[in-house]
Parts: sequence; structure tokens; C-alpha cells
Amino acid sequence: MDLPIDGHVHTEWSWDAPTGSMERSCARAMEVGLPAIAFTEHVDHTVTTVATDRIEPGRPLLALTDADGRLAPPPLDLEGYLASVERCRDLFPDLRILSGLEIGEPHWHADETRRLLDTGDFDRVLGSLHALPVGGEYLEPPGLFGLWDPDEVVRSYLAEVVRLVAGSDAFAVLAHIDYPLRYWDPAEHGSYDVGRYEDDLRHALRALADSGRALEINTVLPLDASILRWWHDEGGEAVTFGSDAHEPDAIAAGFHDAAAMADELGFRPGSDPFGFWPRT
Repeated sequence: MDLPIDGHVHTEWSWDAPTGSMERSCARAMEVGLPAIAFTEHVDHTVTTVATDRIEPGRPLLALTDADGRLAPPPLDLEGYLASVERCRDLFPDLRILSGLEIGEPHWHADETRRLLDTGDFDRVLGSLHALPVGGEYLEPPGLFGLWDPDEVVRSYLAEVVRLVAGSDAFAVLAHIDYPLRYWDPAEHGSYDVGRYEDDLRHALRALADSGRALEINTVLPLDASILRWWHDEGGEAVTFGSDAHEPDAIAAGFHDAAAMADELGFRPGSDPFGFWPRT
């Protein structure tokens, strides 16, 4: 089976990808046989409070965190980013290169998001949720797991996904619906059972399906097949694939297994080789 487009990639133009490289990512995409790649650089306006005691040393976000534990992500250099896209299109004429953005919490930052999107035509726009409001602050999952029990973290995250979908039409693809699981520690929280959150997941998936947008199969963690099955059950029309790579070696990681799962559960390549995989 041919690999799908990697629709979620970060480079040196994303604030949290200091080892990223657009040019080397293109070379890697050609090496592994991708038909196309989408550079969806971070656009984040939410100022978060970082749980510094639960973050691995050396993570880029620690260098950007102030003495009070607040992290205000720097803005995307849009002019530099778009110039880099054009340069790579010239360097790699046989690779389809899509421009894009990953917009964090667009439903909380509607004015900023609209102004950015009005500056140009982006090929792939992802919407994502990285943090939740807690007592006047915004915490990402490491902090949430240190404050709440695991059920509350996951269910609160999925409830906010529903609000994100309802509150913003700025994106075409929902990224990493299973984002909190990246920070789920079995030794601390016990084993993870996706069935425990079926109702919450179906609610979020139904809201996304009703909006007509696509679900990303993010391969940082293998997506549980049950989630994709429920997406199909709830009327989801399409999926995309994203490595969420922050360095070139991670391009298309896990794509063979992810594509096989999608095919088995009723999502297959459509007429556009650079587009979404629709349901069949």
C-alpha cells in the first residue's frame, strides 16, 4: 500500500522544534516515498503555566518558561516560513509541498486566528487542543495529571474538544484527539482502557463529524483502533495522517500500520492523491 501524505510536520519555523529542518524533512519524505508533505507550523496564543517538575530536562519549552512558570509561545515568522516553503518547492520539484498551520485553541483566539488566515491561502490547517483552563491559568496534560485524577483529565479534555469544534471554523482537520495519552504514566495512573471513555470520545467524534471536518490519525502514539471505528460509526467522512514530526527522522513514522488500520476500518485513498482519505 502506498503511503499517504504526512499532513502534520514541524520544522525550525515552529517554536518547539529547534532541531527541525524543512529542507532535511523534504529529503526524508523523498527517501521514504511520500507523495507529499504538509508543513503545519505551530501558531499558539495560549499562555500556559508549565509543570516544570514533570517535564524532561532539555525540552525546548523549559528554555522559554519564565521564573513564574509561564510560557508565552513566540509568534510564527510567517514571511520567513513561506519563503522557506517556496525555496523547498524549488529544491524538491518531485515532492508536493503543502503550506499549513497547526493552530492551538483557535476557539479561544478567534480574532488573532482570523487575522492570520486572512494573510494568505494555506493548504492544510489543523486545529488542536494542548491545554485546559484551571483557576485562571492554562495547564497542559503534565500539569493536569499532577492536579486531577486521570479520568478527569481525559474527560475534561474531550469536553473541551467539543467546545473547540463548535467554537471555531478556522481549521479543516482535528489533530491528536488522544493528546493527553502522551503523558499517561501507567506506573502512576494504571493501565489505560479506551473503552472507559467511549461515551466521551463518541460525543467529540460526533461533533467533529457533524461539522464536516476530518480526523487526524496522529502517529506519535498508535491511535487505538476503537477510536477510528467509532469515528466511522459516528459518520466521520475522512481521515488524515500526521507524524507530528519535530525533526526529520520522525517523518511518516508509523504510517504503514496507520494506513493499514484505516483501510481495514473503511477509509481509503480518494481521487486526490494529496487529499484526505474518505470513507468507503
